[in-house]
Amino acid sequence: MNKNEIRYFPLGGAGEIGRNMHVFSLEDRYLIVDCGVQFPDNSMLGVDYIIPDMQILQGKEDKIVGVVITHGHEDHIGGLSYLFDIVENVPIYATPLTAGLIEVKLMRAGKLSKTKINVIAAGDVLELGPFQIETFHMTHSIPDCIGLAISTPHGYIVMSGDYKLDPTPIDNWPSDYSKLAQLGEKGVLALFSDSTNAERPGMTPSERDIDEAFEEVFAKTTGRIIISSFASLISRLQQVATIAIKNERKICIVGTSMVDNVALAKKLGYLDMPESEIVSLEEALKLPDHKVLILCTGSQGEPTSILGRLSTGKYYAFSINPGDTVLLSSSPIPGNEEQISNVINRLYRMGANVIYNSVLSIHVSGHACQEEMKMLVNFLKPKYIIPTHGELRHLHQHARLMKQMGYDDEHVLVIENGQSLIIADGKVLLGDKVPATMVLVDGTNVGDMDMDIMYQRERLSENGVVVVSLVFDKKHHGLIQEPVIVHYGLMAGKEIPEVEGELSRQVIEYCAKKNNMESNNIQKNIEQLVRKFFYNATRRSPWVIVNPLYV
Repeated sequence: MNKNEIRYFPLGGAGEIGRNMHVFSLEDRYLIVDCGVQFPDNSMLGVDYIIPDMQILQGKEDKIVGVVITHGHEDHIGGLSYLFDIVENVPIYATPLTAGLIEVKLMRAGKLSKTKINVIAAGDVLELGPFQIETFHMTHSIPDCIGLAISTPHGYIVMSGDYKLDPTPIDNWPSDYSKLAQLGEKGVLALFSDSTNAERPGMTPSERDIDEAFEEVFAKTTGRIIISSFASLISRLQQVATIAIKNERKICIVGTSMVDNVALAKKLGYLDMPESEIVSLEEALKLPDHKVLILCTGSQGEPTSILGRLSTGKYYAFSINPGDTVLLSSSPIPGNEEQISNVINRLYRMGANVIYNSVLSIHVSGHACQEEMKMLVNFLKPKYIIPTHGELRHLHQHARLMKQMGYDDEHVLVIENGQSLIIADGKVLLGDKVPATMVLVDGTNVGDMDMDIMYQRERLSENGVVVVSLVFDKKHHGLIQEPVIVHYGLMAGKEIPEVEGELSRQVIEYCAKKNNMESNNIQKNIEQLVRKFFYNATRRSPWVIVNPLYV
């Protein structure tokens, strides 16, 4: 490995939506860019988050020069508290809003003492060990986003971060086009570019394009308005707050993450929401319905979110009333479509008027579409393009788009998590592979689960479980009492005693015939007997557990 050779490997975010984490190594020093979580799909029962496999970094604390964060969304910062279980005393570099969101997150996790958060500004140049990094502002659906340009002897390595080229963002701070053009003139070797919307033609609409839709809802609605969005979608919160104040509605903020993020954004000057316009939930419930806007989380249908609990009538503080208007202002994260649909249906059943993007345009993406991807390439003129931040289909569509612009297979590299790249001598080549498996977080358990456990949970949820407890004579292996049969999630109704009685009879009969068999054979054979019995009776294959006890 020559002195100037850079090795890159993604631990997350390449071939999937979420858990973005990129690692660069140079001169035996490591630079980490982002450290996020991924949200589980409906098949991952009981899983809270999926995080990158960070074990490759263990023991490298002294060699990691820092973690640079591009913006404050969960898929870019949510894994930081878990990173500091692997390494400690590694500094973080982030812009003010992003740094504030990280500080709150690490404080809640009790990990704030394990790092130092360095606040930077777009345009700053960072000297981190052998890495010189120029930062530049990019527009996304949250303020204070940056892209990165890593200086190398071979040309710049540019990371776009999540972006769109919005000419009229809510904060009036568009992407730094002049910096992009300057980098293009200096020479960009490789561009790592957001691929989330690679299947969508045209340009992503501006955040301001949905003002009209919100204005229409506020003007026509006479009941309460409840808007559910990501707590970190600060620009959207600003939009609806401005329109609410204009329509003489007081703003009520519900949910810990929403309250914390609003307070932080106000403190740092990213959110203009006067205290005189904010009321507590207790005050809001006393106001006339047409005077109230409630902001809450739950736009992804999360069962434990405020909106999720409201839709099931399980939120302790208030309930959905007929005549309420509920707006879900976000795009579904892949895998969440079913639970979002369930929430919408339950809200309709309660008498609410529900508005979501397919009904009225109340959300725009924060990611670039095809024409913006082309514009970014025209600005930067990179020699190599590496699509990132997307499912495999997005990465390949991004690659096809780049080939339409004249790039060949050698200069557009589609890679997935764990596939390293070697950047040296003006070339980007495939390297070896590193471990990059999914690490599942279930409550306080991190990495203790695997796909076998997921399969077991899926089987239990679909077919139930049967537990048969047997007490044998230790000497003769004969049953000395009737089997105890317990089952869950399998069947209900008047036929249960009859079915259980027949199964008990068959088990007793089998044990009487086979009382000289080895105990482990008896256990396995009774499992097969029970499984076959329930399949014949119910056409289901439950999880069968046989507990033999010898006395």
